Formats: sequence, C-alpha cells, structure tokens
Amino acid sequence: MEPNLQRETSSVATQVNGAAAPRPRSLLDIARLAGPYSNSARRGKVRAATFLLFLLTVGQVALAVWGNYWNRALFDALEQRSVSRVLVQVAVFALIFALSVAVTGVHLVVKRWLQRDWREWLTGQLVGRWMDEGRHYRLQFAAGEHDNPDQRIAEDIRITTESAIALAHTLVYSLLTLVMFVDILWTVSGSIVVPGTDFVVPGYMVPLAFLYAIVGGVLGWLFGRPLVRTTNALQSAEASFRFGLSKAREHGEAIALMHAEPLERAGSAARFRRVVRDWDRQSLAYMGIVAFGTAYGALLPVFPILVAAPRYIAGAMSLGVLMQAAQAFQGLTSALSWPVNNLGEIAHWRASANRVLALSEDLRRLDSERQGAGMPSIVLGKSGGDCLRIEHLGIAEPSGRVLLQDFSAVIRRGERVLVKGDTAATGSFFKVVAGLWPWGSGRIVRPDADLLFVPQRPFLPEGSLRGVLCYPRPPDAFSDAEVLGVLERSELGWLASRLDDTDNWEQALSLRTQQRVSFARALLQRPAWVFMEEATAAFDGDGERAMLGMLRRELPDATWVTISFHPDLEGLHDRTLVLPPPGRETPPADSRSGPGAAAH
Repeated sequence: MEPNLQRETSSVATQVNGAAAPRPRSLLDIARLAGPYSNSARRGKVRAATFLLFLLTVGQVALAVWGNYWNRALFDALEQRSVSRVLVQVAVFALIFALSVAVTGVHLVVKRWLQRDWREWLTGQLVGRWMDEGRHYRLQFAAGEHDNPDQRIAEDIRITTESAIALAHTLVYSLLTLVMFVDILWTVSGSIVVPGTDFVVPGYMVPLAFLYAIVGGVLGWLFGRPLVRTTNALQSAEASFRFGLSKAREHGEAIALMHAEPLERAGSAARFRRVVRDWDRQSLAYMGIVAFGTAYGALLPVFPILVAAPRYIAGAMSLGVLMQAAQAFQGLTSALSWPVNNLGEIAHWRASANRVLALSEDLRRLDSERQGAGMPSIVLGKSGGDCLRIEHLGIAEPSGRVLLQDFSAVIRRGERVLVKGDTAATGSFFKVVAGLWPWGSGRIVRPDADLLFVPQRPFLPEGSLRGVLCYPRPPDAFSDAEVLGVLERSELGWLASRLDDTDNWEQALSLRTQQRVSFARALLQRPAWVFMEEATAAFDGDGERAMLGMLRRELPDATWVTISFHPDLEGLHDRTLVLPPPGRETPPADSRSGPGAAAH
C-alpha cells in the first residue's frame, strides 16, 4: 500500500503547484453571488426590497418623462410670452421637484439597505466557509488566486455588493428611459427628406441618437479597455501593501529584536512602488477614458439642437418641441451610453467580484479535491471507544514530499505518550490528529471525547485577559473563583489584578507566560485528551517538569500526547513513539519508559 504514497502525492503536487485555479470572468459566474442570496432564508425581505427598489426606479423614470413634457410646456409658454402659463408651469415644477426629492430619498434608503444586507449575508457565508473545518489553514497550501483572503472578505465583498446594486439600478433606469424616450423622440422629431432623393426618414432623430451612442460606445470601449487590467492590478498591489504592513505590526517585537527595520522598510517600499506603478498605469487608462467622456458629454447637449434647428427655423416645430426633442435625445443617448458611462465602475466591480469568486471557488475546491475519487487523503474518523488509533498512516507535504510512511499505533485512555522523531513529521503529525492536515494516506480514529490541542505558541485574542483564559469559550463561561484558581495553580497569580484589562496580549506577555496561559486553559476546560506540540519549549528542564507535574495533579485521568525533543521529558511519560524519516524502519510503537510503564 505505502509504496504508492510517493506516486500519489506527486500527482497531488502537480495539481497543487502546477495548475492555477481558473479565474471566474463571465458575468454568469459573477451572477452566482446574487442567486443564493435571493433564495436565502431572508428571501422574503430581499425580494420585497428588490421589488420596491424597482417600483421606485420606475417612479424616477416617470418623473423624468414628466419633466420632459414640462420642459416643452415651459418653453412654449415663454415663446408665447404668457405670464399665466409660465406661472402654471412653475407650480407644476414645484410638484415634480417635491416628488423627485421624496422618491430619491426613499430609493436611497432601500438601495443602501439591500447593499448592507447582501454584504452582511455574503460576508457571513464566506467567513463561515473560510473558518470552518480548518479551511483557513489548508488554504495556504492550495493553488489558486486567494492571496489576502481577509482583504477579499473585508473590502472586495463591500465593493462587489455596493457596486452590483448601484449598477443594476442605473441599468434598469437606463433601459426604462430608453423605452420611454424612443417613443417621445420618434413622435416629436418628425420626418425629413434625404437631400437629392425622395426618401423620407420618419423619426430621424432616433436613428441619429443610436448612431451617436454606438460610435461613442465603440470609442469608449477602446479607450476604456486598459482600465479593466490596470484596476485589477492596482487592487492586488494595494492588498499586498496592506498585508505587508499588517504582518509587520503583528511581528513588531521580533522585528525590533533582530533590528530588521531596514529590511522591512525596504520590503514595504518595494510593495508601495508596485502600488505607484499600477496607480500610474491606471491614471493613464483613466486619462484616455476621461478625455473621451468629456468630449462626448460636451457635444451631447449641442448636437440634437443643431440637428433639429432646420425644422424649427422652417416653422415645423415650436421652441418647446425643439427643447423637448433635444432633452429626449440626451436622455436616449445617455441610456444607450450606460456601458461607456459606467466603464470605470464596472471594471472596479468586476475586479472585486472576481477576487471574491476566486476565494469562494478555491474554498469549494479544497473540499472537492479532498473528497475526489482516487485522491490520496488521510481519513479522520471518530469512535465511541477510549483509544486513539493510528492505522497505516502516511504523511506528505502538499508539494508531494513524503514525511512519514506506514505508521501504526494505539494510544489508550489515561496514557501519557511522548512523540518524537523527525521534526517535519512530528509537526505534521500534530496537525493530522487535529484534522488540519489531509495530505497523505491512512486512517486516524479519534475517541469521542473532549480533545484539547495546545500548540507551541497559543493564540491570544485581543480583548480582556479573562477572555484570553476562557478562549475558545465565552469570557463568562467560568466563574471568577475558577479563573483565579487556575491562575494561581499555573503560577500566573500576578495577573489576577488584570483579569478585566484589555491589551494586545501576544505583545504584552512573554512566550513562557503565553505557554502558562495554555496550561491554565487546560485546567479550566478539563479535557479528557491533551495534545501538546512543544507546549513547554520556552521553559528550562525544571520548569517543564513542574508544568507537566502540575498537569498530572490537576488532570489525573487525562491522556497526554506530547510532541517534544527534550530528552528529560521521557521520565514523565509512560512510553515513547518515534516517528522516523521516510525509508527507515519504524521502531516498535509501544516502547516503554517512565513511572507508568509497568502498568502497560
């Protein structure tokens, strides 16, 4: 069985390292972000808000059409020099103005609610998948475009949801405007005869509006093509720059101790130079589209008046009809020019949506590859027994390098077992038992009991010290007496006065103190099984023996599985498991040592 592990893991390495995840680019793929949201548990509110938003958009178009006819009536009244008719139009304008303010205000509230609610739902979905079953850890080793997942969740989801709804609104508005103003412009523009022929063109300003918009759209697309590429590149550069600064903040103490500030500054400067380079490229792309958009927009109010002027001069239309035709022409071409007018926003939205979809697809791929037929994977099971069973375990790196072959062992309830051997194999073994490392073969059957995994450097969330000690349970999960008691027994009594203080505890506490916090957590949670990976590495020999002795006294029935390379710890354990490098013979898994050996 195990001779195939190298070949199987090499196949995995090819898939992990040699094939990048396909980038989702089609609008159909991007639309999949909206489908599940509209069918989610909150679909009643979502669909009602969407329908209300549509009705309000219809109201905005209706007011625009009303304004177009009002414009005609006003200029006709001015042409006739009728004071009474002008005053009537002033009153009508006041009504249109009031309704426009009300509709726009309600529309804004509904639109922003949808944007916020969709972002909340999508963030919850993606964070849940990312943080569940250790995917946030395994994603580091997977191929694909999922760099800076935190930025994708925090920033790209915001842009995706806000821009999608805003663009959808303007698109619907433009389509409705197109339908309404085609009819108006066709009616008021009349017909013309092509000079030198008898050919009559009815509603001649309508085809001119389409021609104007089509020419503008083609030129705008040509000028705007570079904007999509440069926007995507700039967003990636900005995310990398933020991530580098965040890493420097997290590891500030280590950087300061090694006096590595010049190197960090150089790295930050290099990442920012990439930001500047992509910013300049985007600026050039914007320059082309803005220059074209300015020329296109400046010509738009003048062009329809010049086109319709001959009919007005000939007396075929009144001044009001002329102004109505000009305004309808602008409304129609603006609707037809929606892609050009929103090219920058579309590029910005699509780049963010692609980043969100890439992360979502890679999270999905993690599970599909793990469950795929013929894919080598370590099977993690659970039994009602009181043993940890390791059956023909083979461990590999995601690159395909084999770390351990055909290892089997049984650890019974109540044993204290020391695990040592090859450093790469032992570190991965800890993650395999925790369910974080699927690469390899074989089977792990864990007992159906409370398990606690204690890494060398524990995670200390920002917040109160009480919350740090109770983590991953809520801060109020234990009483003050219980928390203070474990502080004393873990030799952390000097922190009792700071129990409700808030601090960045990873920076405030030394590694040795942080490891004591791990033991304090174990005393609070009282698990049946404790797995420790160099959890006392910051202590000297006497300190290690004291901490493990305290654990033996406080949790006398707990099973230990300790990964350590300190030989002095063998006497504190019942037996030792040795994980050899690949190619060496596996030693007996039940070698005995320590005070409890005779009992086994």
